[in-house]
Amino acid sequence: MTVDEEPQSVYWQDGCIVAVDQVALPHHERRIRITRVDQLIATVSRLAIRGAPSIAAAGALGVLLSAHARRDPFDAAGVRADAERIASARPTAVNLRWAVDRMLAVLDGGLAALEREAGAVLGEIVASNAALASATADFVCAASNRNRLRVLTHCNTGWLATLRIGTALGAVLRLHERGRLERVYCTETRPLLQGARLTCWELDRAAVPHALLVDSAAAAVMSRGAVDCVIVGADRIAANRDTANKVGTLALAIAARHYGIPFVVAAPTSTIDEATPSGAGIPIEHRYAEEVTHFGLELTAPRGTEVENPAFDVTPGELVSAVITEHGVYGHAPAALPGG
Repeated sequence: MTVDEEPQSVYWQDGCIVAVDQVALPHHERRIRITRVDQLIATVSRLAIRGAPSIAAAGALGVLLSAHARRDPFDAAGVRADAERIASARPTAVNLRWAVDRMLAVLDGGLAALEREAGAVLGEIVASNAALASATADFVCAASNRNRLRVLTHCNTGWLATLRIGTALGAVLRLHERGRLERVYCTETRPLLQGARLTCWELDRAAVPHALLVDSAAAAVMSRGAVDCVIVGADRIAANRDTANKVGTLALAIAARHYGIPFVVAAPTSTIDEATPSGAGIPIEHRYAEEVTHFGLELTAPRGTEVENPAFDVTPGELVSAVITEHGVYGHAPAALPGG
């Protein structure tokens, strides 16, 4: 299977939103039919739809869903109120606000304008994924003197997270197609195991050689010279290249710098927040204690244990070797890469 043959994580069908239920994977592949805005917000909040570009697509389609429910007579004020609720469903990923604002910009044109804009938003997400996946693969190949690369990635950045194709994982699949990939190391990714459940599922379907690591083993694997490059996605990138991504990314960046391994962020320009000067201004979502204290329904920590469960952390821009978007390297190209 090539990246261009990947299915779509979120789409519009017969007046409702249809999405892959990412919580049910890897054992159950099923679709959710979303008919109400409240249902969409709940689905995004529980991570059944997740990944910044997929959330953006869901946001655009959510505004369209509201417009369909309020079309006779058309209630623009009600749609605007629903749109603001949708945009607040996940605070860290700036792509969600980007997509909702795109829809609100054409709200005065009514339902027809919203339908056209939703199609345009989803089309741009897919096109940017394809371009940045190829650009990232090009960059990594040029930066390494190895013919076949061993790549470490974190969380899930394939088509499930990005609508189609993938960002960081899309680049991994491009490397595989070119015969330039030896192996992928996937971190399990706490607290909901997106790497174990979703990335391994996608790589298995694509017949890509991979190995699963507990998050805390990544530095040890780097230390024995088994990783040539780390490629991750992003949920928001500040103007100075500070990058918010799934919690655990910062530790990977620190370890990669220590061992001289390139640390590359692959993300669309809709993820870049020029209005936020640094990572200090990025809101970090904190999630439920039960995601840490339980394994499924089984309590694994002493009852009443206090939990801190940030969904994201911020990697300082100076630890990022390069940010690759659909337009190539964001900002200036680094003069030299660690490990290059």
